[in-house]
Amino acid sequence: MGGVEEAIVRAAQFFSNDAAVVCLTGAGVSAESGVPTFRDAQTGLWSRFDAEELATPQGFERDPGLVWRWYMWRLEQVGAAAPNPGHRALAELARLCEAFLLVTQNVDDLHEQAGSADVLHLHGSLFNFRCAACAAPHHLTVEERGADSPPACGLCGDLVRPDVVWFGESLPWDAVEEAAAAAHGCDVMLVVGTSGLVYPASQLPLVARQGGAMVIDVNPEPGPISSIADIFLLGKSGEVLPALARAVRELRAEL
Repeated sequence: MGGVEEAIVRAAQFFSNDAAVVCLTGAGVSAESGVPTFRDAQTGLWSRFDAEELATPQGFERDPGLVWRWYMWRLEQVGAAAPNPGHRALAELARLCEAFLLVTQNVDDLHEQAGSADVLHLHGSLFNFRCAACAAPHHLTVEERGADSPPACGLCGDLVRPDVVWFGESLPWDAVEEAAAAAHGCDVMLVVGTSGLVYPASQLPLVARQGGAMVIDVNPEPGPISSIADIFLLGKSGEVLPALARAVRELRAEL
């Protein structure tokens, strides 16, 4: 790991106390906690359904019970997972930097469980629910989690759905704008565990680079982001990020 260790020390130098850092995380971070991606979760009973049936507004309209049962199953899967060292290292890096915004494409709550505050969820959260019609928030009960069909909204009576971004839907514009503005003004863009293929999150490292930021990519294999990154840290986030946080701490101790 010699070359990677040297690159980690080099990367740590950019995490000064007053550096503005934006971190973008993807499925790779949560995969190390055993959280399957959407595609990987389609096993067993769910393997015969495609995304159009399980994660689109049209699929929900056709068979709300099927979609509800799928998401309650996913909720149970994610609820059984725990933060890994990568999640905890990001929370530590946030405490070491005055300005640190964590932007995630993940719909789990593992960043929050690890101690990260004010996480910006670009694709929503499996733990939040809202009315499909009036968008009123809905607090799920234990009984509703075990039900075969979604509950009714307490305000308008329409069906409640997971507050996640389904295929064919737009990302929440306010979250996208906040992430883009932060990326444009940051000093460091740390990208972790994402393929860099999903728009518009894939544009954030480019926005940061155009704004003069140092782009650091952490991934077990090269990809689109590593090709434009200033520093590419090859490896699992659960191994690289704790080493990065440790290097930042050690550099601070020397000052």
